[in-house]
Parts: sequence; structure tokens; C-alpha cells
Amino acid sequence: MSIFEAIVIAIVEGLTEFLPISSTGHMIITSSILHISSDPFTKLFEVAIQFGAILSVVVLYWKKFFPLNRFNFYLKLIVAVIPALALGTLFSDRIDALLESSLTVSVTMLAGGFILLFIDRLFKQPAIEKEESISFRKAITIGVWQCLAMIPGTSRSAASIIGGMQQKLTRNLAAEFSFFLAVPTMAAATGYKLLKAWKENPELLQNKENLIALGTGNVVAFIVALLAIKFFIGFLQKHGFRLFGWYRVIVGAVLLALVLAGYLK
Repeated sequence: MSIFEAIVIAIVEGLTEFLPISSTGHMIITSSILHISSDPFTKLFEVAIQFGAILSVVVLYWKKFFPLNRFNFYLKLIVAVIPALALGTLFSDRIDALLESSLTVSVTMLAGGFILLFIDRLFKQPAIEKEESISFRKAITIGVWQCLAMIPGTSRSAASIIGGMQQKLTRNLAAEFSFFLAVPTMAAATGYKLLKAWKENPELLQNKENLIALGTGNVVAFIVALLAIKFFIGFLQKHGFRLFGWYRVIVGAVLLALVLAGYLK
């Protein structure tokens, strides 16, 4: 993987990680378009650069994460991340296999798009406006919803936001809690991938070019994600999810046509 390719994929990650349009799906398609081989380092890179993206959440919402005496806040995140940790550990190999499927991405992009077109109508009467009012039961329920994102193209952000709105959170709070939940979820996924790579294929993390690509990718993902989160919250307050739904439907339809025509694997 060249530095240019690393930067392009990191920009895609930063732009899409916190929008309900699937960062994994976009990175898979981007890698396919750039003809980047689906080798062990590419798979590691696409997960590891999420670390840069989650740092943007900590920076933007630092008052939520610091000081460290907000016991209930951290406990809610721990409870909510348990389903993803459990299923991710049990089905890691199957999830990795799905990451190579453009067909899976195109279908889930379409399905998620249709849901987002109507989500604002489905959940019209939110009752929870503050994070402090989210119960532990609601937190773990949102965490279960988040597990749908293990299917590439679903979008971790979309799944957890829909889960939050289904639990009566306002769409802004659902989006923010999705951001908060991303921190332990993606930190765990990144740590697991790095540890697994170190044990099974340590040369990946001993290669100077790979380390430069990872470092560059995380910095770029951090900067782009900062801008993307600010845009998303502002846009969401005014316009809701409909535009993201149409985007997913259009992109999903185009991708499906390209897959069926044999242009994408």
C-alpha cells in the first residue's frame, strides 16, 4: 500500500465513519476501485485507522470524557459495547470473510438507505434528550442494534442511531451516543486486530512502510473525522436522515449494477 492509497482510504474513513453510510463499505469499494489487493495489511489498515477517527470524538466531546469521575457514563458505554465484543470475538473469521464482498456491501447499502428514508417518520415522539436519562437497559439495547454493523455496508453509526431512536432518544442524542459508543467499540476492534497481527504476522508491524502508512492514515482520519462530525450534527438538526437515505439507495444501486456486471468483485 502506497502513502497515496493510505491517505485516500483514510479520507474515506474519516468522512464516513460517523455518518450513517457505512465506512467499511466505502473503504471496501475504494480499495476495489484503487485495485489494492485484499492482503493481511490492507485488512489491518482498514480497521486500525479507526483509532484516529475515535480520537476525534474524544477531542470534540472532551467534557463528556473528562474528568474521569463520571462513573455512570463510562459504565453505560461498557454495558453497551459488550454485545459487539462478544459477537466480534465469536465470529471474527466470518466477519473478515464478509469484508471481501462487494455484493454484501451493495445490498446492505440499499436496505439501510430505505430504512433511513422513513426513520424520521417511524420515531416521531422522542422522550429522552439528555445522556444522563439513558438507562442501562436502553444502553445495552442500543449496543445490540450496533451489532448489525458487523455486516459490511450496514454502518455502525446507522445501526446504533436507529437503535437509539427506537429507544426514544432524540435524533441528535442518538447520534451523539453513537459517537460515544464508537470509542470503546472501535478501540477494542483496533486493539484486537493489532494484537492478532502481532501474534500471527508480526512482520506486518515491523515493516517501516506499513508503520508510516498506519501513522499517516490515523492522522488523516482524525482530521477529516473532526470536520465530518461537526457537519453531521449541524445537518441533522436541520434536515434529518432523508438525504443520507437517498445517498445510500443511489450508491447501493450503482454498486449492485457494477457487481452484477462484473466490474466489482
